[in-house]
Amino acid sequence: MANFFRFLYQWLIFMPIFTVITLLCAFTVIITTPLFGSKFWGYYPPKWWSRLTCWVALCCVKVTGRSNLNPNQSYVFVANHQSAFDIFLIYGFLNQNIKWVQKQSLRKIPFVGFASEKAGHVFVDNSSPAARLSTINKAKEQLTEGVSMVLFPEGARTQTGKMTRFQRGAFQIAIDMKLPIVPLTINGAYDILKIGTALIKPGKMELTIHEPISTEGLTEGDIAKLMGETKESIQSALWEKYKNNNEQMIHQGTP
Repeated sequence: MANFFRFLYQWLIFMPIFTVITLLCAFTVIITTPLFGSKFWGYYPPKWWSRLTCWVALCCVKVTGRSNLNPNQSYVFVANHQSAFDIFLIYGFLNQNIKWVQKQSLRKIPFVGFASEKAGHVFVDNSSPAARLSTINKAKEQLTEGVSMVLFPEGARTQTGKMTRFQRGAFQIAIDMKLPIVPLTINGAYDILKIGTALIKPGKMELTIHEPISTEGLTEGDIAKLMGETKESIQSALWEKYKNNNEQMIHQGTP
């Protein structure tokens, strides 16, 4: 019975509202960013779109650790990837001007993909080593004047709620740019919308912002250690059911 009422709410109330605010947000970004730039208009409309999405989906959000951040500092944020709702949680409640590194497939979403491009987000191209390098270089161009970057080093959403292997791209960017890495722990988003499901289950999401990890003086040879330290920090705040004791998840592959 609960699933039936959730189904009715999702398709009769949530989806119509979500569709309208998504289109409004996309059109606002598409129209304003060419005229006024993407630093403000590429961030604030999507931020409130994300917040409204969480609220209309009846999700309760808790954020801890905002005091660890300097709003005028650029960071490389690295988070575990539980659900599509991770994006709404981070975009809406991190309170830091951010750009995303996104899958290339998202560029094909009508209006939203074009708006993301205009907002300055970077689409990952893994078709060749040269394309991957170009992706990293595009990401670096966005990290100016207090604007930060968000990446999911797992590359894809978890199938189980637990973290999987990390890839190197985020850590390479942070070291090359000499920017601090900030681990972000996401809890609860997996239960709200698991991969492969279409029915949203309202609940609690939690975002933990950890202390920045300095990359000053680090080189490419330090990436494995940096990945391990970041993963350990993220895992430390995971709810018990999401923790994975298998420490063979650090992957030293390409971005």
